[in-house]
Amino acid sequence: MGEKKRKERANNNFIFGKKNYTFMLIGLGIIALGFILMSGGGSDDPNVFNPEIFNWRRIHLAPTLVLIGFGFQVYAILLNPDKRKNS
Repeated sequence: MGEKKRKERANNNFIFGKKNYTFMLIGLGIIALGFILMSGGGSDDPNVFNPEIFNWRRIHLAPTLVLIGFGFQVYAILLNPDKRKNS
C-alpha cells in the first residue's frame, strides 16, 4: 500500500464533526455554570444555620441550567453534520 493511500485513510477519523464538538462545548459550559451557581451558601460556623442555601438561584436556576446543558449534550451526540438540506 502506498504512502499516499495510508495518509488518506488515516485522515479525518473523527467520530463527530465540528458542529457536534461546538454543541458539546456549549453544553459543558452550561453544565459548569449550573454547578458553579449551586456552590456556596454554607456557614463558617457549623452551629449557625444559613438560609442562603435555599434561595431561588440554588434551588431552581442552577439545576435547570444543568438539565439544559445535558440536553445540549444529547443533541450534540445525535446531530448528524453530514445531513444536507438538498439530499
